[in-house]
Amino acid sequence: MKNKLFRYGLLVSTLLFRYMTVEAQTAHNPIIFADVPDMAMIRVGNTYYMSSTTMHLSPGLPIMKSKDLVNWQLVSYAYDTLANVDALNLTNGKSTYGRGSWASSLRYHNGTYYVTTFAQTTGKTYVYTTKDIEKGPWKEASFSPSYHDHSLFFDDDGRVYMLYGAGKLKSVELNADALGVKPGTTEQVIIENASTPSGTGGGLPAEGSQLFKVKGTYYLFNITWPKGGMRTVVIHRADKLTGPWEGRVALQDLGVAQGGLIDTPDGKWYAYLFRDFGGVGRIPYLLPVTWEDGWPVLGVNGKVPEMLDLPASKGLIPGIVASDEFTRKKGDPALPLVWQWNHNPDNSLWSVSERKGYLRLKTGRADTSFVMARNTLTQRTIGPESTGATLLDASNLKPGDFAGLSLLQKNYGLVGVKAEADGKSIVMVSAGSGKAVELQRVPLKQKMVYLKAECDFKDRKDLVHFFYSLDGKAWTLIGEPLKMPYTIPHFMGYRFGLFTYATRQTGGFADFDYFRIDSSLSAEK
Repeated sequence: MKNKLFRYGLLVSTLLFRYMTVEAQTAHNPIIFADVPDMAMIRVGNTYYMSSTTMHLSPGLPIMKSKDLVNWQLVSYAYDTLANVDALNLTNGKSTYGRGSWASSLRYHNGTYYVTTFAQTTGKTYVYTTKDIEKGPWKEASFSPSYHDHSLFFDDDGRVYMLYGAGKLKSVELNADALGVKPGTTEQVIIENASTPSGTGGGLPAEGSQLFKVKGTYYLFNITWPKGGMRTVVIHRADKLTGPWEGRVALQDLGVAQGGLIDTPDGKWYAYLFRDFGGVGRIPYLLPVTWEDGWPVLGVNGKVPEMLDLPASKGLIPGIVASDEFTRKKGDPALPLVWQWNHNPDNSLWSVSERKGYLRLKTGRADTSFVMARNTLTQRTIGPESTGATLLDASNLKPGDFAGLSLLQKNYGLVGVKAEADGKSIVMVSAGSGKAVELQRVPLKQKMVYLKAECDFKDRKDLVHFFYSLDGKAWTLIGEPLKMPYTIPHFMGYRFGLFTYATRQTGGFADFDYFRIDSSLSAEK
């Protein structure tokens, strides 16, 4: 009996070990637990490239690279500055939160990479081109109007199109170089109501178009959101671009939707899509695709699988986010690609060279609120947990200045140092109610202070706790936990940020010794 129990236990242990080993070597959904929405993807040889949306941030239109569809790293941005206007510069009381550049289209054609986008802020469509997608340089062309959620498409006959719209989908022909609308062309309605297969009535009309051609057949991916339902993938197909088109619901599960098709060098197919996931943002998923009767079939038995037959993720650090000690060797870029400014920066008011090993943020004007202050330097938060920390030298803040660590979104949270005429204090500010409120203030008698924010996105908990430390060892919770809702006005997942702004006089500055990000939480609460 003992021998049988021993053999049974050994068998269970062996099977469990094998399962854990396979699971550890297998990719899991989401493939990126961070805000990477509106993906467009291509494969060139055995390398994959992906573009995404970062709207009001600068630089913008990020390009990522992968060898396995799972492990991605930032390699480029299509532009440093979308346009030099008040809304993008955070000047004259204007901003472009939730706007800027939206869903992009990424293509490779005749040795040239194309990535296109559109902006409500400027009313234009943008085309960026390069021969080297990783090193650039990128050339820009733009034209009116702003073609909503368009898909750039190079057809086999040499003609070039943009397909765009919401609900009623249209196409317009471009010049052969794709840098402008072909003279004399007219916009053509190709599908009168692309939402029809999902039964959308009063919900989100079909948008997010991505067009593909496989074995001579055109396939068009769209997202709809039927009233009372969930985000849904709708696919149409046709033998000609002009139609007739037939459509069907391709996926209704977990709200995973909007994206397109990608194939592997060995002939496998996947769909790349994303999911709204609360405060962390819109996170990418991969679904296996099989083909039945000429239709791509998404997922496993109509569901989004948790595990994928792809290599396991090595983590999002340092490919998507990364710590920064602000030390620079000769030839290094001033800022690694993981950093983006909240709107266009004033480049005269920041430096990583004025004090070796520090990021210096200087004040240049008086601001009335954190979200209207320039030169907040940001990175994505990541799930399911992440911690951001910094060491701030506040000795050069002037009365009325505020500097520190932020969680940026409409309902933001801040921990930092406020300077007053009678001294400095560590403060925690919460805009969780929609209005900024100072929840706690602690007098600061030294020039250096450690700041930390811990984010918990598990099961959409979406909570962040703020801490400070005087020695970097003992941490003290400050203020109250902030609930981090995803709000449409900003249309972006929460981002860690380093900030400094003045409310009275200019000339002050803050020095940040480092920013460190970790994919776990500490024990302090």
